[in-house]
Amino acid sequence: MKLKMNKNINSDVEDKAKRQAENSKKHIVKNSKPEIVFISTFPPKVCGIATYTQDLIQSLQSKFGESFTPVICPMETEEENYQYEEHIKYRLNTSDAVSYLEIADQINKNNNIRLVMLQHEFGFFNEAKNGLPLFLRNLKKDVIITFHTVLPKPDQELKEKVEEIAAFSKSIIVMTGISALILSTDYDIPADKITVIPHGTHLLPFTNKISLKEKYGLKDKKVLSTFGLLGSGKNLETTLEALPEIISRNPDVIFLILGKTHPVIVKNEGEEYREFLYQTIKKHHLERHTRFINEYLPLDELLEYLQLTDVYLFTSKDRNQAVSGTFSYAISCGCPIVSTPIPHALEVLKEDTGIIIDFEAPKQLAAAVNTLLENETKREKLRSKSLEKMAPTAWENSSILHSMLFDKFGDDKIKFHYTLPNINLGHIKNMTTDFGMIQFSKISKPDIDSGYTLDDNARAMIAICRDFEVRREESNLELISIYLNFIAFCQQKDGSFLNYVDEQRKFTPQNDDVNLEDSNGRAIWSLGYLISLKEILPLEFSEIAEEIIQKNLICAQKTHSTRAMAFIIKGLYYQNSGSNIPLLKELADRLVKMYQHEAKEDWHWFESYMTYGNSLLPEALLCAWLAAKDDMYKQIAHESFRFLLSKIMVGDDIKVISNKGWLQKENTEKNTSAGGEQPIDVAYTILALSTFYNVFNDEKYLKMMRNSFNWFLGKNHLNQIIYNPVTGGCYDGLEEKNINLNQGAESTVSYLMARHCF
Repeated sequence: MKLKMNKNINSDVEDKAKRQAENSKKHIVKNSKPEIVFISTFPPKVCGIATYTQDLIQSLQSKFGESFTPVICPMETEEENYQYEEHIKYRLNTSDAVSYLEIADQINKNNNIRLVMLQHEFGFFNEAKNGLPLFLRNLKKDVIITFHTVLPKPDQELKEKVEEIAAFSKSIIVMTGISALILSTDYDIPADKITVIPHGTHLLPFTNKISLKEKYGLKDKKVLSTFGLLGSGKNLETTLEALPEIISRNPDVIFLILGKTHPVIVKNEGEEYREFLYQTIKKHHLERHTRFINEYLPLDELLEYLQLTDVYLFTSKDRNQAVSGTFSYAISCGCPIVSTPIPHALEVLKEDTGIIIDFEAPKQLAAAVNTLLENETKREKLRSKSLEKMAPTAWENSSILHSMLFDKFGDDKIKFHYTLPNINLGHIKNMTTDFGMIQFSKISKPDIDSGYTLDDNARAMIAICRDFEVRREESNLELISIYLNFIAFCQQKDGSFLNYVDEQRKFTPQNDDVNLEDSNGRAIWSLGYLISLKEILPLEFSEIAEEIIQKNLICAQKTHSTRAMAFIIKGLYYQNSGSNIPLLKELADRLVKMYQHEAKEDWHWFESYMTYGNSLLPEALLCAWLAAKDDMYKQIAHESFRFLLSKIMVGDDIKVISNKGWLQKENTEKNTSAGGEQPIDVAYTILALSTFYNVFNDEKYLKMMRNSFNWFLGKNHLNQIIYNPVTGGCYDGLEEKNINLNQGAESTVSYLMARHCF
């Protein structure tokens, strides 16, 4: 009996162990991140598509790093064997048809792999002609293929080859609308199988062109440049033939030729083309006006060369070159471009974003370059237009479009979640002088002519106080001091505040033309918030803030502007001074009366319309309840916030009230206007959600916070980033068809306030 029992016990233990092992295996599979295989050439191979793939993977990891694991499968020929920085799980030998079968089998056996991403260029697959079809026929995973070249008017063999590739793929990515049209019309590929995702471009901070020129020994030069792997297809002789005419009118010109000769060309022809260029330079006596940078430049150095360029030249004579990465890089650096009419150029350089010339036309090139070099205003206009045109193609936006495509064909096996960006105070510091924070910027360049406002400096003080609270960076204390001193500067003898200050640090006539109650309210909010951190801030800060608030109390009591009252309530709540609770209650009671006057069955709001900063109002009443414990405040805070959220939350997305059409009481339909969404409204909503979550610990508020913050990261109707992680600035608005690329104080500070809620 005992032995039997032991046997049963052992059997039970074994069964339990087996079950645990199976569950453990299931758990591991379930919790392992899904994998996406990227089949492409890859650095250190010197190849534009290798760089493209590296940039794409890096941007996907930056945006969605916790959502998936990228698996790199480099394509190499028999003669190649590179050492990669990344861990390499697979290698595809494109010279050997058997390698294609082996890679397909290895990928099929990996249950974590959800998708295969293949970069296609016809030249990659020439050595084993049946290799790619073998791979695609045997692959049991979904595959998406990016075509880097799309040739028009194919012969029957080429057409059948492309049709076969398309038949095995879930989607084909191309980089221009022209390429998509060719695939549809010349190859009979269904349009719904084609996705256009433009070549990615790099976001860059504002840099001083004069300083860069000095760094590279180009002081006082007008710089023309071109870059990329050198070969006769670049047709650089067109520029060399044009240079004498350019120099005759612009003797300070220098032409930079950036890049090594293509390794395949070196292998087959040596440096024959480069020698030809040297001879052409000598023939035209251009030695002082040309410079070869015979290197495959690191990305940061390459981008600096492009940023110091006055005019970028693209002279390819390949009529069928669908897209050029070099072209995209130049545009992302704000270079005015003169280009031959390849499809990429025809699609991008329109609407005053560049100049198109004919193939092999040195006279046209000379005329175009001279026109630009002699007209700085035109160059600046082209630069601004180019940056605006190319903003949607930033790698961050490219990764969003790729993730949407992966989501579509991943059979719900890959869920992409945005990664919170690291804190970057770069733009805030650039926008701040020793006097205060500048109001506006042109793209990312601070516009000192716009002057300063109390509004921006008050918000900035809150944002940097929040940042100090979390990170305790000593350098933040200097910023807080600047903003606090600015607020004190704006306070008048009667305790009120003026808002507008010009670059000469004088109050402007604009202060006489607008109601300043909201600005006064923001000042009290910021001062109260600073005081709430008096235990960790220098004592003198809170003493100054208390003194400013005390001086303003008489003015605050006379305030009747809805939002100004809400700002003051928040400020007094944070100040946490028992002596000011009666004033807080007086203002909260005014909001209650406004609500009771306007509210009806289908309209639970304080006014007969919804405009800007709406979330501030229910949040202020919730703060009033925390301070004074009047349940009426809590009830109305709940009702009004629930009503607001019903108007601005669409599924999992936020769509704040548009400044192009406020929501009226007479029309209680949901907010439908496209565009006109401001970062400050999204930020205020996140702040309110954070307050409600902290008070009631209801997970729905936390979920809405995260979904709302994703608006900054690209979860909006344009699927484009609003926050620029490179500069640390936030774009000024989401419009119907574009992003306002200026990164002013209001939007940038609003983003930071929202970011610190997580």
